[in-house]
Amino acid sequence: MESIHIEANLPSDYALLDSGNRQKLERVGNIVIARSEPRAWWKPHLPQAEWDKAVAVYAREEKGSWETKGESTGGLPADFTISLGELKARVKFTANSKHIGFFPEQSGQWKWIEEKLKGKEKPRVLNLFGYTGLASLAAAKAGAEVTHVDASRAAIGWARENQELSGLSEAPIRWILDDAIAYLKREVKRGVKYDGIIMDPPDYGRGPKGEVWKAEREVPALLDLCRQVLSDQPLFMILNMYSTELSSISLANLLTDATQGLEGTVTPQEFALKEEGSGRLLPLSISATWKDN
Repeated sequence: MESIHIEANLPSDYALLDSGNRQKLERVGNIVIARSEPRAWWKPHLPQAEWDKAVAVYAREEKGSWETKGESTGGLPADFTISLGELKARVKFTANSKHIGFFPEQSGQWKWIEEKLKGKEKPRVLNLFGYTGLASLAAAKAGAEVTHVDASRAAIGWARENQELSGLSEAPIRWILDDAIAYLKREVKRGVKYDGIIMDPPDYGRGPKGEVWKAEREVPALLDLCRQVLSDQPLFMILNMYSTELSSISLANLLTDATQGLEGTVTPQEFALKEEGSGRLLPLSISATWKDN
């Protein structure tokens, strides 16, 4: 089983400028920000003067919140819209979270999802832990009927904003506020089937009713349930995770267990961004995919 890394084909509205000292320096739209990044152990390429141009800094190790710079930098907007290829996304800076609404390293996967679905007759896709919906929108854009599940009401509202911004307001997407495991159990009872499943579970989290999620305990059960809702001729299963402890091979082994008996290929993957100036790769998240032959 050979693991491969995937470099995103980044849109012009985003650039990774530099990384190092457990941070990454990014341009999002026309502003520069710095965020904590535990995978970036090395030294930055750019001088400190370039890092000082950041309008805002999120340093989990220090305050766990955004620290904005002075008015001379132009300030930090509450939100704004960027183009991600043919999709659009609202960027927001929320208290106590370094996440801004999209994961640029996954942009290549959105394209893969579109290509896998194009030409199929109304495929049904389930997106679990769907966050702000960009994978859901990519699937819908390719003609799929999508069910998007997330335990955060704010995230679903954000995803629906992205749907409108991307001109997909009429696309057949069901937005479900629920715990992923609970929802899957009901789908199994209802006999509902899906041709493609996308999952991006956290290492740790809480559901809308306070349910505690721990990946090492829940992911195997999650995959077992996903297998039960796969159609007779499924197209793909995707398991993404942000983890500094697991390997993409670990995810591939789990996905191999879950797809026993299906004709297809499991591939471990690592998502990485390329720095604009140096070309150095910053690994950011891991994935495994099963696809039909």
